[in-house]
Amino acid sequence: MFFCYTLGMAKALDAITYLAQPEKHPPQAVCVAFGNELFLRRQVVLAIRHAVLGGEQADFSLTAFEGIAADLRDVVEELSTVAMFGGRRLVVVEEADDFVSRYRGPLEEYVARPSPSGILLLDVETWPSNTRLYKAVEAGGLAIDCAAPPVVRLARWLADWARQTHGVHLPLAVAEVLLEMIGPELGLLDQELAKLALLAGGDKKITLEMVSRAVGGWRAKTAWEMLDAALDGHVAEAALQLDRLLLAGEAPIGVLGQISASLRRLAAATRLVLQAEAAGHPPGRRITLSQALAQAGVRPFAIQKAERQLRRLGRARGGRLYHWLLEADLDLKGDSEMPPRLILERLILRLAASEQG
Repeated sequence: MFFCYTLGMAKALDAITYLAQPEKHPPQAVCVAFGNELFLRRQVVLAIRHAVLGGEQADFSLTAFEGIAADLRDVVEELSTVAMFGGRRLVVVEEADDFVSRYRGPLEEYVARPSPSGILLLDVETWPSNTRLYKAVEAGGLAIDCAAPPVVRLARWLADWARQTHGVHLPLAVAEVLLEMIGPELGLLDQELAKLALLAGGDKKITLEMVSRAVGGWRAKTAWEMLDAALDGHVAEAALQLDRLLLAGEAPIGVLGQISASLRRLAAATRLVLQAEAAGHPPGRRITLSQALAQAGVRPFAIQKAERQLRRLGRARGGRLYHWLLEADLDLKGDSEMPPRLILERLILRLAASEQG
Protein backbone atom coordinates (compact mmCIF):
# COMPACT_ATOMS: atom_id res chain seq x y z
CA MET A 1 0.00 0.00 0.00
CA PHE A 2 1.28 3.47 -0.89
CA PHE A 3 1.12 6.12 1.84
CA CYS A 4 1.19 9.82 1.20
CA TYR A 5 1.86 12.10 4.16
CA THR A 6 0.99 15.74 3.99
CA LEU A 7 3.33 18.50 5.04
CA GLY A 8 2.66 20.14 8.37
CA MET A 9 1.76 16.91 10.17
CA ALA A 10 1.52 17.12 13.95
CA LYS A 11 4.68 16.44 15.89
CA ALA A 12 4.76 13.97 18.74
CA LEU A 13 3.90 15.72 21.99
CA ASP A 14 6.17 15.40 24.96
CA ALA A 15 4.40 13.80 27.90
CA ILE A 16 4.86 16.68 30.34
CA THR A 17 3.16 19.09 27.92
CA TYR A 18 0.34 16.62 27.29
CA LEU A 19 -0.29 15.81 30.95
CA ALA A 20 -0.41 19.49 31.88
CA GLN A 21 -3.48 20.00 29.64
CA PRO A 22 -4.72 16.71 28.16
CA GLU A 23 -8.03 18.29 27.22
CA LYS A 24 -6.23 20.28 24.51
CA HIS A 25 -5.18 17.07 22.77
CA PRO A 26 -8.23 14.79 22.40
CA PRO A 27 -7.64 11.10 21.68
CA GLN A 28 -7.54 10.03 18.05
CA ALA A 29 -8.42 6.68 16.49
CA VAL A 30 -4.85 5.50 17.11
CA CYS A 31 -2.81 6.76 20.06
CA VAL A 32 0.73 5.83 21.05
CA ALA A 33 2.49 6.39 24.38
CA PHE A 34 6.18 5.73 23.82
CA GLY A 35 9.48 6.27 25.61
CA ASN A 36 11.76 5.02 28.35
CA GLU A 37 10.07 6.69 31.35
CA LEU A 38 7.57 4.12 32.58
CA PHE A 39 5.94 6.50 35.06
CA LEU A 40 5.09 8.99 32.30
CA ARG A 41 3.76 6.23 30.04
CA ARG A 42 1.44 5.04 32.79
CA GLN A 43 0.19 8.55 33.44
CA VAL A 44 -0.45 9.12 29.74
CA VAL A 45 -2.37 5.83 29.47
CA LEU A 46 -4.50 6.84 32.46
CA ALA A 47 -5.16 10.29 31.00
CA ILE A 48 -6.22 8.87 27.63
CA ARG A 49 -8.38 6.28 29.37
CA HIS A 50 -10.13 9.02 31.33
CA ALA A 51 -10.59 11.15 28.20
CA VAL A 52 -12.13 8.28 26.22
CA LEU A 53 -14.17 6.50 28.88
CA GLY A 54 -14.82 8.80 31.81
CA GLY A 55 -17.89 7.69 33.82
CA GLU A 56 -18.83 4.89 36.16
CA GLN A 57 -19.35 2.29 33.44
CA ALA A 58 -15.93 2.94 31.88
CA ASP A 59 -14.49 -0.52 32.50
CA PHE A 60 -17.21 -2.13 30.37
CA SER A 61 -15.81 -0.28 27.33
CA LEU A 62 -12.15 -1.06 28.04
CA THR A 63 -10.14 -4.05 26.81
CA ALA A 64 -6.45 -4.55 27.58
CA PHE A 65 -4.11 -6.99 25.82
CA GLU A 66 -0.58 -8.07 26.71
CA GLY A 67 1.58 -7.15 23.75
CA ILE A 68 3.68 -10.31 23.77
CA ALA A 69 0.61 -12.54 23.37
CA ALA A 70 -1.89 -10.29 21.58
CA ASP A 71 -3.25 -11.29 18.18
CA LEU A 72 -4.08 -8.47 15.78
CA ARG A 73 -7.38 -10.09 14.73
CA ASP A 74 -8.58 -10.09 18.34
CA VAL A 75 -7.51 -6.48 18.79
CA VAL A 76 -9.32 -5.32 15.64
CA GLU A 77 -12.42 -7.31 16.61
CA GLU A 78 -12.56 -5.51 19.95
CA LEU A 79 -12.07 -2.17 18.23
CA SER A 80 -15.01 -2.92 15.93
CA THR A 81 -17.36 -3.88 18.77
CA VAL A 82 -19.90 -1.23 19.76
CA ALA A 83 -19.48 -0.03 23.34
CA MET A 84 -22.12 -1.41 25.72
CA PHE A 85 -23.13 1.97 27.14
CA GLY A 86 -22.54 4.11 24.07
CA GLY A 87 -19.49 6.17 23.22
CA ARG A 88 -16.31 4.56 21.92
CA ARG A 89 -14.37 1.55 23.06
CA LEU A 90 -10.75 1.80 24.20
CA VAL A 91 -8.41 -1.06 23.40
CA VAL A 92 -4.99 -0.88 25.06
CA VAL A 93 -2.07 -3.06 24.01
CA GLU A 94 0.33 -3.00 26.94
CA GLU A 95 4.10 -3.38 26.49
CA ALA A 96 3.36 -3.53 22.79
CA ASP A 97 6.90 -3.48 21.32
CA ASP A 98 6.70 -7.12 20.24
CA PHE A 99 3.14 -6.65 18.97
CA VAL A 100 4.19 -3.70 16.81
CA SER A 101 7.16 -5.64 15.41
CA ARG A 102 4.96 -8.59 14.44
CA TYR A 103 2.16 -6.58 12.84
CA ARG A 104 3.86 -3.44 11.55
CA GLY A 105 2.47 -3.76 7.99
CA PRO A 106 -1.14 -4.52 9.00
CA LEU A 107 -1.01 -1.76 11.61
CA GLU A 108 -0.02 0.70 8.88
CA GLU A 109 -3.14 -0.36 7.01
CA TYR A 110 -5.29 -0.05 10.12
CA VAL A 111 -4.04 3.48 10.82
CA ALA A 112 -5.06 4.42 7.28
CA ARG A 113 -8.61 3.05 7.82
CA PRO A 114 -9.31 2.80 11.55
CA SER A 115 -12.54 1.53 13.08
CA PRO A 116 -14.99 4.35 13.88
CA SER A 117 -16.21 2.62 17.04
CA GLY A 118 -12.94 2.15 18.93
CA ILE A 119 -9.68 3.83 19.90
CA LEU A 120 -6.44 1.86 19.82
CA LEU A 121 -3.77 2.80 22.36
CA LEU A 122 -0.30 1.29 21.96
CA ASP A 123 2.00 1.41 24.99
CA VAL A 124 5.57 0.95 23.73
CA GLU A 125 9.09 1.74 24.81
CA THR A 126 10.62 2.10 21.35
CA TRP A 127 8.91 3.96 18.51
CA PRO A 128 11.43 4.66 15.72
CA SER A 129 10.73 7.88 13.86
CA ASN A 130 12.03 6.56 10.53
CA THR A 131 9.19 4.06 10.05
CA ARG A 132 6.04 4.45 7.99
CA LEU A 133 3.96 3.48 11.01
CA TYR A 134 5.43 6.34 13.05
CA LYS A 135 4.67 8.79 10.25
CA ALA A 136 1.16 7.42 9.74
CA VAL A 137 0.29 7.90 13.42
CA GLU A 138 1.98 11.30 13.42
CA ALA A 139 -0.20 12.35 10.48
CA GLY A 140 -3.56 11.14 11.76
CA GLY A 141 -3.24 9.96 15.33
CA LEU A 142 -1.90 11.08 18.69
CA ALA A 143 1.70 10.19 19.58
CA ILE A 144 3.06 11.17 23.00
CA ASP A 145 6.78 11.02 23.76
CA CYS A 146 7.35 9.70 27.29
CA ALA A 147 11.13 9.94 27.28
CA ALA A 148 12.74 10.88 30.58
CA PRO A 149 12.80 14.70 30.67
CA PRO A 150 16.07 16.63 31.06
CA VAL A 151 17.07 17.11 34.68
CA VAL A 152 16.90 20.90 34.25
CA ARG A 153 13.13 20.59 33.68
CA LEU A 154 12.41 18.33 36.63
CA ALA A 155 12.16 20.87 39.45
CA ARG A 156 9.60 22.94 37.53
CA TRP A 157 7.72 19.78 36.55
CA LEU A 158 7.71 18.64 40.17
CA ALA A 159 6.21 21.92 41.36
CA ASP A 160 3.56 21.84 38.62
CA TRP A 161 2.79 18.15 39.26
CA ALA A 162 2.35 18.80 42.99
CA ARG A 163 -0.26 21.46 42.26
CA GLN A 164 -2.02 19.64 39.43
CA THR A 165 -2.13 16.11 40.83
CA HIS A 166 -1.80 16.42 44.61
CA GLY A 167 -3.39 19.84 45.16
CA VAL A 168 -0.48 21.30 47.12
CA HIS A 169 1.93 24.20 46.66
CA LEU A 170 5.56 23.12 46.30
CA PRO A 171 7.94 26.11 46.05
CA LEU A 172 10.57 25.72 43.37
CA ALA A 173 13.43 25.88 45.88
CA VAL A 174 11.85 23.08 47.92
CA ALA A 175 11.28 21.07 44.73
CA GLU A 176 15.01 21.31 44.00
CA VAL A 177 15.83 19.95 47.46
CA LEU A 178 13.36 17.10 47.01
CA LEU A 179 14.87 16.30 43.63
CA GLU A 180 18.36 16.29 45.11
CA MET A 181 17.27 13.91 47.88
CA ILE A 182 15.36 11.42 45.72
CA GLY A 183 17.11 11.73 42.37
CA PRO A 184 15.49 11.94 38.92
CA GLU A 185 13.15 8.97 39.48
CA LEU A 186 9.69 10.27 38.60
CA GLY A 187 7.75 7.42 40.18
CA LEU A 188 9.58 7.80 43.49
CA LEU A 189 9.16 11.58 43.38
CA ASP A 190 5.41 11.17 42.91
CA GLN A 191 5.22 8.75 45.85
CA GLU A 192 7.02 11.22 48.10
CA LEU A 193 4.72 14.03 46.94
CA ALA A 194 1.69 11.92 47.85
CA LYS A 195 3.06 11.43 51.38
CA LEU A 196 3.94 15.11 51.75
CA ALA A 197 0.48 16.16 50.55
CA LEU A 198 -1.04 14.33 53.52
CA LEU A 199 1.20 16.33 55.86
CA ALA A 200 0.65 19.69 54.20
CA GLY A 201 -2.20 20.77 56.47
CA GLY A 202 -4.76 23.48 55.84
CA ASP A 203 -2.55 25.82 53.84
CA LYS A 204 -1.65 22.98 51.43
CA LYS A 205 1.98 24.08 51.29
CA ILE A 206 5.00 21.79 51.40
CA THR A 207 7.89 23.34 53.29
CA LEU A 208 11.60 22.63 53.44
CA GLU A 209 11.18 21.47 57.05
CA MET A 210 8.55 18.92 56.00
CA VAL A 211 10.82 17.56 53.28
CA SER A 212 13.77 17.34 55.67
CA ARG A 213 11.70 15.43 58.25
CA ALA A 214 9.67 13.14 56.05
CA VAL A 215 11.51 12.38 52.80
CA GLY A 216 14.20 9.99 51.88
CA GLY A 217 14.86 8.77 55.39
CA TRP A 218 18.26 7.35 56.18
CA ARG A 219 18.95 6.45 52.53
CA ALA A 220 19.10 10.07 51.39
CA LYS A 221 21.19 10.94 54.44
CA THR A 222 23.52 8.01 53.72
CA ALA A 223 23.94 9.02 50.07
CA TRP A 224 24.95 12.54 51.13
CA GLU A 225 27.34 11.16 53.73
CA MET A 226 28.87 8.91 51.07
CA LEU A 227 29.39 11.90 48.77
CA ASP A 228 30.84 14.06 51.54
CA ALA A 229 33.24 11.27 52.54
CA ALA A 230 34.40 10.82 48.94
CA LEU A 231 34.93 14.55 48.38
CA ASP A 232 36.85 14.76 51.66
CA GLY A 233 39.15 11.95 50.51
CA HIS A 234 37.82 9.24 52.86
CA VAL A 235 37.53 6.31 50.47
CA ALA A 236 36.87 3.61 53.09
CA GLU A 237 34.05 5.63 54.69
CA ALA A 238 32.45 6.36 51.32
CA ALA A 239 32.65 2.68 50.35
CA LEU A 240 31.02 1.70 53.65
CA GLN A 241 28.09 4.04 53.03
CA LEU A 242 27.75 2.68 49.49
CA ASP A 243 27.60 -0.83 50.99
CA ARG A 244 24.76 0.20 53.28
CA LEU A 245 22.74 1.63 50.40
CA LEU A 246 23.18 -1.34 48.09
CA LEU A 247 22.53 -3.92 50.82
CA ALA A 248 19.30 -2.10 51.68
CA GLY A 249 18.12 -2.58 48.10
CA GLU A 250 18.85 0.86 46.69
CA ALA A 251 19.23 0.68 42.91
CA PRO A 252 22.69 1.79 41.69
CA ILE A 253 21.11 4.24 39.22
CA GLY A 254 19.15 5.67 42.16
CA VAL A 255 22.34 6.15 44.18
CA LEU A 256 23.89 8.01 41.28
CA GLY A 257 20.74 10.11 40.92
CA GLN A 258 20.87 11.18 44.57
CA ILE A 259 24.41 12.53 44.33
CA SER A 260 24.38 13.82 40.75
CA ALA A 261 22.69 17.15 41.45
CA SER A 262 25.35 18.15 43.99
CA LEU A 263 28.17 17.12 41.67
CA ARG A 264 26.65 18.98 38.73
CA ARG A 265 26.64 22.16 40.80
CA LEU A 266 30.32 21.71 41.62
CA ALA A 267 31.00 21.12 37.92
CA ALA A 268 29.06 24.23 36.93
CA ALA A 269 30.96 26.36 39.45
CA THR A 270 34.28 25.07 38.11
CA ARG A 271 33.23 25.92 34.58
CA LEU A 272 32.27 29.48 35.58
CA VAL A 273 35.68 30.05 37.16
CA LEU A 274 37.57 28.59 34.20
CA GLN A 275 35.52 30.61 31.71
CA ALA A 276 36.34 33.84 33.57
CA GLU A 277 40.05 33.01 33.51
CA ALA A 278 39.94 32.07 29.83
CA ALA A 279 38.24 35.38 29.03
CA GLY A 280 41.33 37.18 30.39
CA HIS A 281 39.63 38.99 33.25
CA PRO A 282 42.19 40.49 35.66
CA PRO A 283 42.39 38.68 39.03
CA GLY A 284 40.54 41.42 40.89
CA ARG A 285 37.56 41.20 38.54
CA ARG A 286 37.31 37.45 38.22
CA ILE A 287 34.44 35.61 39.81
CA THR A 288 35.29 34.14 43.20
CA LEU A 289 34.72 30.48 43.95
CA SER A 290 31.95 31.26 46.43
CA GLN A 291 30.26 33.50 43.85
CA ALA A 292 30.53 30.75 41.25
CA LEU A 293 29.01 28.21 43.63
CA ALA A 294 26.11 30.55 44.37
CA GLN A 295 25.50 31.08 40.64
CA ALA A 296 25.62 27.30 40.15
CA GLY A 297 22.75 26.88 42.61
CA VAL A 298 24.51 25.92 45.84
CA ARG A 299 22.38 27.15 48.74
CA PRO A 300 23.99 29.73 51.06
CA PHE A 301 24.31 27.45 54.07
CA ALA A 302 26.22 24.87 51.97
CA ILE A 303 28.64 27.20 50.14
CA GLN A 304 31.44 27.01 52.69
CA LYS A 305 31.49 23.20 52.65
CA ALA A 306 31.19 23.08 48.84
CA GLU A 307 34.08 25.55 48.47
CA ARG A 308 36.28 23.39 50.69
CA GLN A 309 35.39 20.26 48.75
CA LEU A 310 35.94 21.85 45.36
CA ARG A 311 39.31 23.28 46.37
CA ARG A 312 40.40 19.83 47.46
CA LEU A 313 39.11 18.26 44.26
CA GLY A 314 40.99 20.81 42.17
CA ARG A 315 40.15 22.49 38.90
CA ALA A 316 41.34 19.63 36.70
CA ARG A 317 39.07 17.08 38.35
CA GLY A 318 36.31 19.63 38.81
CA GLY A 319 36.43 20.23 35.08
CA ARG A 320 35.91 16.51 34.45
CA LEU A 321 32.90 16.04 36.72
CA TYR A 322 30.36 16.33 33.89
CA HIS A 323 32.24 13.68 31.93
CA TRP A 324 32.47 11.34 34.92
CA LEU A 325 28.75 11.66 35.65
CA LEU A 326 27.77 11.04 32.04
CA GLU A 327 30.10 8.05 31.83
CA ALA A 328 28.69 6.54 35.04
CA ASP A 329 25.11 7.11 33.91
CA LEU A 330 25.65 5.49 30.51
CA ASP A 331 27.61 2.59 32.00
CA LEU A 332 24.86 1.89 34.55
CA LYS A 333 22.33 1.90 31.70
CA GLY A 334 24.17 -0.77 29.75
CA ASP A 335 27.15 0.77 27.99
CA SER A 336 29.58 -1.21 30.15
CA GLU A 337 29.86 -4.82 31.26
CA MET A 338 31.38 -3.64 34.53
CA PRO A 339 29.21 -4.53 37.57
CA PRO A 340 27.15 -1.54 38.78
CA ARG A 341 28.88 -1.56 42.16
CA LEU A 342 32.28 -1.16 40.52
CA ILE A 343 31.00 1.71 38.38
CA LEU A 344 30.00 3.59 41.52
CA GLU A 345 33.25 2.67 43.30
CA ARG A 346 35.21 4.04 40.33
CA LEU A 347 33.37 7.35 40.70
CA ILE A 348 34.09 7.39 44.45
CA LEU A 349 37.80 6.85 43.83
CA ARG A 350 37.89 9.66 41.28
CA LEU A 351 36.19 12.05 43.70
CA ALA A 352 38.39 11.04 46.62
CA ALA A 353 41.68 11.70 44.84
CA SER A 354 43.37 15.01 45.54
CA GLU A 355 44.31 17.41 42.74
CA GLN A 356 47.80 15.93 42.72
CA GLY A 357 46.51 12.32 43.10
